[in-house]
Amino acid sequence: MFDKFKKPIFVLIAGSIVLALAFGIRHSFGIFLIPISKSNNWGREVFAMGLAFQNLIWGIWQPFAGRISDRFGAGYAVFFGAIFYSLGLLFMGIVSTKTGFIIACGVLGVGISGVTFPIFGAISRSVAPEKRSISIGIAMACASLGQFIMLPASLALLQNFGTTLAFIILAVFSLLIVFLSISMFEKQIENTEAGNLSLKKVLTEAFYNKGFWFLCLGFFVCGFHLLFIMTHTPSFLIDKGLSPRTGTIVLALIGLFNIAGTYSTGFFGSKIRKPLILSFIYGFRAVIILIFILFPITNLTAYVFAALMGFLWLSTIPPTQGTIIALFGVNNMSMLYGVAFLFHQVGAFLGGWLGGKVYDLTGSYNTVWYISIALGAFGAIINYSIEEKVLTKFERRVV
Repeated sequence: MFDKFKKPIFVLIAGSIVLALAFGIRHSFGIFLIPISKSNNWGREVFAMGLAFQNLIWGIWQPFAGRISDRFGAGYAVFFGAIFYSLGLLFMGIVSTKTGFIIACGVLGVGISGVTFPIFGAISRSVAPEKRSISIGIAMACASLGQFIMLPASLALLQNFGTTLAFIILAVFSLLIVFLSISMFEKQIENTEAGNLSLKKVLTEAFYNKGFWFLCLGFFVCGFHLLFIMTHTPSFLIDKGLSPRTGTIVLALIGLFNIAGTYSTGFFGSKIRKPLILSFIYGFRAVIILIFILFPITNLTAYVFAALMGFLWLSTIPPTQGTIIALFGVNNMSMLYGVAFLFHQVGAFLGGWLGGKVYDLTGSYNTVWYISIALGAFGAIINYSIEEKVLTKFERRVV
């Protein structure tokens, strides 16, 4: 009955819509920080800890969601992920205790792991090999477009209905993903040698390669930057006397310019050494942040910051994936990218939490901005030293 919805074009359309919803709703959480904190008489650390915990759970749970997707098809991961995603949004809106809010964010983290990266697997398996790159590019562009669209939509809900009802509406809206998962229930997936590799065996291959660990540390920096900026920039701008609308536009512009950035790094990755691209991204982020906080904060400077940072936002993903493939081959990419992504989420946890903690202690975000600059410089240095070459098994064990 539903076989016609499992054609490649439907898988791509459904998967792109799911990514737009999942990333778009999540990307809007920063505008809820001050309203929720004030309504519950919390410091900003509580909300920040909730989002940090969400990202940590996402990183920890992602390998399990990936295993479900690889063994049984992405449909199961997306279906159950959508349910957890919706429940997490619902609980975030109705709980009034600190512990309850943090747990709700954790539930959402489990859901995100099911409705994000398994989508790419479903799309890749449904299309011809020569169309995989462009198909994934379209899906990632839709994810960025979702960030651009959902921010003003979430702000409108917040202003018209308040925090609780806004989260409930978003929870109901996210249930659309349950129906979209129909196209991603796949036929029996053939097991391959790569698919049967255990995490322990793959880590043994990577353990002796310093380039892989430098890549992971760079991804840690990326996660720190992303969640700190996404969570705290709207509040930072309000503290500087700008309107909540400015913060919303800033996050929307990040999502919009991310489309061009992701495509650009994917394009140049075939022409320029990928670790060099990563080095440029992290170093340029440090420069952008430094200039942003040294100059007076206005609407114009905030928008320029958003455009430049948006161009570099998820642009780390194509060269990171490409470098892993260059070092270890395509067979180990999914597992090793999962390990690197865990580092990313640990960085996100620290960036989100530390922003709230430092603000509550000092009344300012300046310390964390400077930490972000230092981390950007660190990421630029370590990625520049990575050698991009395919290693034999013997070489992997002696590097």
